[in-house]
Amino acid sequence: MIVNKTTRYALYAAMEMARCQGEAVTVSQVAKKYAISEGVLAKVFQQLVRAGLARGTRGVGGGYRLVERPNKITVLQIIEIFEPPILGLQCLLERECAQADLCRLKGLFDEVDQTARDIYGSTNLETLVKV
Repeated sequence: MIVNKTTRYALYAAMEMARCQGEAVTVSQVAKKYAISEGVLAKVFQQLVRAGLARGTRGVGGGYRLVERPNKITVLQIIEIFEPPILGLQCLLERECAQADLCRLKGLFDEVDQTARDIYGSTNLETLVKV
């Protein structure tokens, strides 16, 4: 499983909110730390809010916080917000393959992808920020 840039930014944002343990995190703080455009990062935070993982507060002392404790939010939950679902017949080598039903590589790729999902699903933000 390969994640896109936006997903990576969301993971950075979530990790920073987890590190701050309930204190507000601003777009500016995260953008500066990871050298990300504030405009792009603001949209990422908005998606995290829409998904119910974070909440935002406006004004002085405002910013973003996780809705749940960091040990209750998995990496997979964040990835699934930003990554399109994988179709059952999709191969990592080709989008459309006439040999999909006969190919043994697809089974291997599916197994590797499932293992990655299992690891992401068993890794919470608290564990990630303690590493």
